[in-house]
Amino acid sequence: MVNCCGLITANKDPVPLKSIEVELEVRDHVATVVSTLNYENKEDKPLEAVFVFPLPGDAAVCHFSAQIGQTQIVAEVKEKQKAREEYDDALSSGQQAFLLEESEQSPDIFSLSVGSLPPGESASIRLDYVTELAVQADDGLRFCLPAVLNPRYQPLGSGGSGGSGGVQVTSVPASLVPYSLSFSARVSSPRPISKVESSCSLDSLQYLNSDQTQATIKLAAGHKFDRDVELLIYYKDAHQPTAVVEAGQASAEPGSLMGDPVVMVSLYPEFPQSVMSSVASCGEFVFLLDRSGSMGCSINNSKQQETRISSARDTLLLLLKSLPMGCYFNIYSFGSSYEHIFPKSVEYSQQTMEEALKKVGEMGANLGGTEILSPLQHIYSQSCIPSQPRQLFVFTDGEVGNTKQVLDLVKKNSGSHRCFSFGIGEGSSSALINGLAKEGGGHAQFITGTDRMQPKVMQSLRFALQPAVVDISVTWDLPKGVSVTVLSPPITALFQGQRSLIYAQLTGQSPKAAEGCVTVKYSLAGHPSQNQLRFSLKPAEDTGSTVHRLGARTLIRSLEMEERERRGQPDGGLKEKVVQLSVQSGVSSSFTAFIAVNKADGEAIQGPLVRRNIPISRMCIVKVNLCSFSTQNAMACGAPSERRKKKLCAGPVMMSDEPEMAFGVLRGLDLCGGAPTTVMPKQPPRDPLLQLVSLQQASGCWLLDPALSAALGKTSEEVDKSKPAPVNSDVWATVLALIWLHGFKKDAKEEWELLAMKAASWLRSQNAPCLTECVEAGNALLGCSMQKDVLGL
Repeated sequence: MVNCCGLITANKDPVPLKSIEVELEVRDHVATVVSTLNYENKEDKPLEAVFVFPLPGDAAVCHFSAQIGQTQIVAEVKEKQKAREEYDDALSSGQQAFLLEESEQSPDIFSLSVGSLPPGESASIRLDYVTELAVQADDGLRFCLPAVLNPRYQPLGSGGSGGSGGVQVTSVPASLVPYSLSFSARVSSPRPISKVESSCSLDSLQYLNSDQTQATIKLAAGHKFDRDVELLIYYKDAHQPTAVVEAGQASAEPGSLMGDPVVMVSLYPEFPQSVMSSVASCGEFVFLLDRSGSMGCSINNSKQQETRISSARDTLLLLLKSLPMGCYFNIYSFGSSYEHIFPKSVEYSQQTMEEALKKVGEMGANLGGTEILSPLQHIYSQSCIPSQPRQLFVFTDGEVGNTKQVLDLVKKNSGSHRCFSFGIGEGSSSALINGLAKEGGGHAQFITGTDRMQPKVMQSLRFALQPAVVDISVTWDLPKGVSVTVLSPPITALFQGQRSLIYAQLTGQSPKAAEGCVTVKYSLAGHPSQNQLRFSLKPAEDTGSTVHRLGARTLIRSLEMEERERRGQPDGGLKEKVVQLSVQSGVSSSFTAFIAVNKADGEAIQGPLVRRNIPISRMCIVKVNLCSFSTQNAMACGAPSERRKKKLCAGPVMMSDEPEMAFGVLRGLDLCGGAPTTVMPKQPPRDPLLQLVSLQQASGCWLLDPALSAALGKTSEEVDKSKPAPVNSDVWATVLALIWLHGFKKDAKEEWELLAMKAASWLRSQNAPCLTECVEAGNALLGCSMQKDVLGL
């Protein structure tokens, strides 16, 4: 009988994973992550430990090794099936082996198998990856170490290719994660570091030099695994265009990707102020809202009552009030099925806005699973409206199993729309959220920790209201004898102040002190524009192979997507190209895996292997109606296979057979659909800002009525008595609302700025007399001191 002292799973099985140590190095906007996983077998039988865990969706995994005693084994990248066979053969012969493979369905899920760990033996597994840090709307750089892996909903019949069965995700509530995490970061940049923020508890930022360009920071002890580890890094002087040239590897073949220099170009386009100050008055705005069971979870894992779905409802209120007159819109929601408010997009008016808001107010997290593919297919099947550019906003907690299938669909329709995506809560799939925006030419935002959804979404609406950048082209001016091969896909979207990255391979000999130049040309609001960057071709020092690996990762992802698009057709050996590039660069892909076998002389490990699944944190448990859990639902979840459940394949990602399963406790029914029996919490009092915003008309004005007076904190008599005699009542009401917003909600300006601009535009269109007197009277009533120009009048 196994002694269950020490760390155990929810099934009372001992856990061989004891601790995880993560070291992060950030150089400007590129991060290198070194993770060490420490295993120890305290049982009396040899173990096979399997750990399924998330990584950033755009990470380039570039090193995998194992340390057993004094022996270090460095893994090689091999074609996935060969790697699996080598792993199985090693275990069958009593050898130790280690296998790391990427999911074929989603590039942000990996499986690590530690085979034949003898009784009493320890092993340390090292995993390295590099990734770019995403630029946030407030100019911060976001790094996220995923610590939460939520079950991914796999639609019935969408298993795809690559095997049968599912990868088994053993998950437990955050409080029961049976291993520790330590995390430290070192940040360096040419510009001073102004601050580092996090949703987790951090020790104080320690600067390493007087100009504050280098600093270290650590995660405070006792991380509870109730959230991802997120860092927001802010530099002074924000972001400047740069180009980094990295020398090729001397051991690699000249002319190959790893043998030639590679340049990473970071561009931050700046648009003319005259264009940026204008707001589009047209467009088709389509909002797609996740209403799966998990959207009923708390948005920030606190005891507060705000849920993901309630925050999304409030956000839709702000969005609908901020839309310009003359545009078109529709709202879709989805779970195991999908619904729409209108059969097709309708013109924005007071009537359509009121109808939409009424139905939004009735939306709950009650549609079961997370089948996002079907509503997207329906949206794309709708004809675009002439002269109304389509803008798609997707709100989801990002828990789907068919990520690549979804992204392929978005890319296929990228010419007809822009897609803005929002990942809500801990554990949302970075591969899905970032991929939707990347393939849809939009912008991605994550709402975690104590973040408010509203300001982030309104920032994306500002991007959507910017004139679309079209006719984008990139040209290179390089010395004679130097040619360029662009590794990145074509740039399809540019936004003010947001970074665009280009990776390119440089072939040929360049003279000393030579320079190159890259020019991005585009058309903005009918005006041709360009951004140009000159750079030295001299390779940078101390970058290792980081730029090459990021460039290889970018090219691998493009080739993988092209292979999926042409599957079943002649594709010129795209899969073989991916495998060759992955092996050559040492960067993982969906067609390859890292394999390490301990071939040192020694006795073969005797006895049958005992499998131990390492649990990972999951969030938000919601009770469900067991009557809805049919045989068909169970098949959709995927029953565990008898052999090698750990194999990463195109089948569903599923939870293990935990005690909760018997009691019908699944995470928001995201796995199996059906109607949850959740009890809605008592709703807190409505935010005063949202109360005022809810009263605004579609045209931008407010009506003078008792509800407005109450929202302003005044009686109807006080408001009526203070109105200047010649002023129209709606003008007076709108001026008061603007004064209140500027005077009492200045800290939330990002949330109401667009609807206030619409209100000011309405006021100007009225040619109302005595506006100055009206503003003065409003200031006196509300106790403010706003000027007309501050109100946009």
